[in-house]
Amino acid sequence: MTRIALHGAAGRMGRSLVTVIAADANAALGAALDHAGHPAQGQDVGVLAGLPAALGVRLQPAESGALDGSDVLIDFSLPAGTRAIAERCAKQGLPMVVGTTGLDAEADRALATLAKQVPIVVATNYSVGVNLLWALAEQAVKLAGDAFDLEIVEMHHHHKVDAPSGTAVTLLDRVARARGLDPRQAKVAGRDGAVGARRPGEIGVHALRGGDVVGDHTLVMAAPGERLELSHRAQSREIFARGAVRAAHWVVGRPAGRYSMADVLGLG
Repeated sequence: MTRIALHGAAGRMGRSLVTVIAADANAALGAALDHAGHPAQGQDVGVLAGLPAALGVRLQPAESGALDGSDVLIDFSLPAGTRAIAERCAKQGLPMVVGTTGLDAEADRALATLAKQVPIVVATNYSVGVNLLWALAEQAVKLAGDAFDLEIVEMHHHHKVDAPSGTAVTLLDRVARARGLDPRQAKVAGRDGAVGARRPGEIGVHALRGGDVVGDHTLVMAAPGERLELSHRAQSREIFARGAVRAAHWVVGRPAGRYSMADVLGLG
């Protein structure tokens, strides 16, 4: 039995994680944390997640909530929250599964410090399908050669605050490096006006926002006379929650270090 603590438990992903953990016979919810000002503080997180019965675990302030007895913590919050909870996990020797995107340099440093002491999994997307997309896209780009132009298109709901998505950034990194390019130099974030002809080595990244789209990602590979598109469409946040819980089971007992979802899935 893996006892899992959640950070960001009152958010959309947090509630999905509560649902997935409650349905997992080999997992139990050890603690549920969110920032002290959240209006749901003190509520049973099972009720908050819409489950038919209470779980007996109440939402606690992230700054002071008890983590004792948990085997691993799953974090889906904001960069500042990730940094703070990583420092707490370092003090308690608690492994982490990090799903927060848009991590800043301070959060990355906190995770690097933590990874010297305990095992952590850090991924921009915990969907099994998305991780397969990344692997297939990298292979396709290597096989196709330079004749194909590369463009990345992603779309998310209108509440998403960062762009492009962490998943799109990872896709950019994988395909750019597969072609021997620096993703920072290859990236073109949209186009507007008289930008001229597409330059060699350019990879366009386009972020669309609207409605309640959970997450769509497409790599377009276009060459004279043909076009290949590799796409993944998420229809429920539970796919990310299921992957994160899978990673939580996997990481407990591993040697200290920073791992990816590819490690969890054995993709290399």
